Amino acid sequence: MIPDLGKYADAVLWSYAASLALLIALVVFSVMRGRKVRMEMEKVENRMTRNG
Repeated sequence: MIPDLGKYADAVLWSYAASLALLIALVVFSVMRGRKVRMEMEKVENRMTRNG
């Protein structure tokens, strides 16, 4: 079911691989950043509840 890519097979497959790698990196970066921001927000909320 894989289409015949002819002489461009290497370029197309490497492009798919690079795109997939960038998407995975973006998801990992976003999740890590989200966790960091959530932890910082919890610290601020805890300070506000103790002082408030």
